[in-house]
Amino acid sequence: MSSFTATQKERETKPKAARLEAGFYNIIGGQRVVAASQLSVVNPATGEELATVPNIAEISLNDAVAAARKAFSSWRALSLERRKKAISRVLAEIDSHADELSTLLTAEQGRPLLQARWEIELLTKHYGPALIQIDIPEFEQEVANIGQIFRRYTPIGVVGAIIPWNLPVLLSFAKALAALVAGNTVVLKPSPFTPLTVLRISDYVRELFPPGVLNTVTGGDELGPRITAHPGIDHISFTGSVDTGKRIMASASATLKHVSLELGGNDPAIVLADADPTAIAQDLFNTMFLLSGQGCICVKRLYIHESIYAAVTDALVATARSAKMGNGLDPETVLGPVQNHLQYQRLKLAWDEIQRSKATVLFRGDVPEDGKGFFFPLTILDNPPDDASFVTQEIFGPIRSIFRYKTIDEAIRRANKTSYGLGASVWGKNPTELEQVARQLEAGTVWINQHAVRNPFVPATAFKSSGIGVEFGQEGLLEYCHLQVIARK
Repeated sequence: MSSFTATQKERETKPKAARLEAGFYNIIGGQRVVAASQLSVVNPATGEELATVPNIAEISLNDAVAAARKAFSSWRALSLERRKKAISRVLAEIDSHADELSTLLTAEQGRPLLQARWEIELLTKHYGPALIQIDIPEFEQEVANIGQIFRRYTPIGVVGAIIPWNLPVLLSFAKALAALVAGNTVVLKPSPFTPLTVLRISDYVRELFPPGVLNTVTGGDELGPRITAHPGIDHISFTGSVDTGKRIMASASATLKHVSLELGGNDPAIVLADADPTAIAQDLFNTMFLLSGQGCICVKRLYIHESIYAAVTDALVATARSAKMGNGLDPETVLGPVQNHLQYQRLKLAWDEIQRSKATVLFRGDVPEDGKGFFFPLTILDNPPDDASFVTQEIFGPIRSIFRYKTIDEAIRRANKTSYGLGASVWGKNPTELEQVARQLEAGTVWINQHAVRNPFVPATAFKSSGIGVEFGQEGLLEYCHLQVIARK
C-alpha cells in the first residue's frame, strides 16, 4: 500500500469548495425527496454542523421500496450489456465531479484530501470499471439420468444496502452498482454520520437510471432495522460491526432474506526474523493507521520476532513522529480526526482501560492545539496483555498493539486466538516460510509482504465472526443472484 504523504505539487493545489448551499435530498423513484425532520451532519475536524439531511419517516421508506419493486421487472429485463452501459455512464458522471466530491468527503469524514480523492478514484477507475468487465456465467452440460442441465443466475429482487461511515462512497456504490449490474434494484442507506457525498452522487446520477432503480434514503437509528425487517426487500448487504450484523441476521430471518455481511476485523500481522525493518516500516504504518485506524482490515495486532523487535518498533515510532494529525483540508495532514463523537468516546474509554492496565506506551502523538474536533492521539502499545479487551476487541481508531514473540508457532497461535477472521498478513524474505505461515492463518484474505490491498477482480471473504458471503470479483457479483437450474430430458 502506498504512502498518503502529499507531494509538493499536491500541497500547492487548493481544493474546490463543496456545494453545501445546494442542499441534500433523498432520491426516491427518481425524484428529490425532503422530510419534515432533519439530521445534523458534523465536521469531525471542527465539531461544528456541516449540513443537514432528511430523516425520513416510515412512509418514505415504503415509497422507496415500492419504487424499487416497480422498477425491478423492467430493469431485470434489460440485457446485461445495457445495464453495464448505464453503469458506465454513471461512473463517468461521478468522475466529472471528483474534485468537489473529494472536498465534500473530506469535510464530512475527516480524512486527508488525498485519501478522499483516492476513494473516489477507487470507485470510478477501478471497482466500477471492473464490474463492467465481469460477466454473469451460464453453464450447460449433459448429466446422466436427468438430461441436459442449464445453470443460470437470476437477480434476487430489491437489495437493501446499509453502509458504514469509514468508506462511504466506495462501499455504497461498490454494493449498489454490483446489485444493479446483476439486475436488481436498490434501496441504499448511507451512514447518518457520512451521508453527504453519497447523497450528492445519487442526485447527480438520478436521471441516468430509470426511476426507482436506485433509491437513496437517510435516517436515524430506527431506519436500518426498518430496512432489514421490510417485507418488500429481498436481500440485505451490510458492512459494519459484528453486533449489528447479528441483529441484521435475526431481523432478516423473519422474512428469510438473503444476507451478505462484511463485519469487523482484528487483523494480525506477523513479522518474521528475516524481515528488513527499514524496508517494511512505512508499509506497516500505513496498514495500521489508514483512515486514522478506522478500517476493518487495518492491522491491529502486530507480532514481531524478538531478534528484530527493537529495530521494527524504532522504525515505526520514527514514522509516527513524522505523521502530522490535523484537518484533512490541510495538505500537510497525514492523519485526520476520528469520524464522530460516539467513536471518540469509545476510544477514550479504551484509553482509560489502557491506563488502568499499566500497559507500556511506546508512542503517543499530538493532536491539534485548538481543541476542536474529534482528534485522538496516535497510540502504539508495547506488549500489552493478550487478554485485555483493547487487544481482543476491534479498536476502530489510532490505537495499535505490538507484541514480541520467540517462535513462529507461538506467533501463529496468538494471531489466530481471536473471534475475528477478516484479514491477516506475514512479512519477511523467505518465500517458503512466508507461504507456510500464510496457510496457517485463519482469515478470509492473507497477504504476504502487504496488507489491506484489495483488487476488484479478487473476491474478499471472511472467517469466523467477520462476515458471511463474498464481495468483489465474479463471486461477489453472484451474491446478488439466485442460482437457477433448468433440467430437460
